[in-house]
Amino acid sequence: MQPIDTILFATDFSEASEEAFASARKLSQCLNARIVVLHVVTQPVDLRNFYVPDVSFDEIDREIEAAANRKMAEFHQQWHEQLHDLETAVVTGIPHEEILNKAAEVKATMIVMGTHGRRGFDHFIFGSTAEKVVKTAPCPVLTVRPSH
Repeated sequence: MQPIDTILFATDFSEASEEAFASARKLSQCLNARIVVLHVVTQPVDLRNFYVPDVSFDEIDREIEAAANRKMAEFHQQWHEQLHDLETAVVTGIPHEEILNKAAEVKATMIVMGTHGRRGFDHFIFGSTAEKVVKTAPCPVLTVRPSH
């Protein structure tokens, strides 16, 4: 097994992600591995061909991305002094694809992410980013379900 020296932590800033980050942080400290934190702003459904009065979709996209960048800046500020070589990134795209792209880019030797544990109809409708990453990742993936 390849040594774990770079952990990609994918977050959606949910409670599930907070619990997963605790695991990523512990692994990072035990293994002296760097953590790369990634948040993917999901590409919204393009409704530009529909008439919706007084709505600027470009402005909504900018606001969502700005909010994600603010959240990531807060995250970085909170943890950068305590973690070895912390790196953060916000990208826009399809979450599982962007997670895999970033894993390849940073040569991640492990991916850590939370899972919401959706089942049944919710899983059918929303799919599972974690499941897609687990099935196609080039390295081990640790998924963490919320404890409640």
